[in-house]
Amino acid sequence: MGVAALMLFLALMQPNQVLAHAKGLYKTQAEAEQRARELGCKGTHQNNGLWMPCSGEAMLHKELRQE
Repeated sequence: MGVAALMLFLALMQPNQVLAHAKGLYKTQAEAEQRARELGCKGTHQNNGLWMPCSGEAMLHKELRQE
């Protein structure tokens, strides 16, 4: 299976996680902290050089599902 096909398969199987990344990546920690406050979680974490709200991905996914 090619890389593109694998990525498509994963996106179709886990749409909430894919959307969470699209909605949760920020260039600065300050932007991620602001979003964390809006979501009602605390902290930030890094992912591939970008910042994400909440102390970890599991918490981010939980908060985004409730939105």
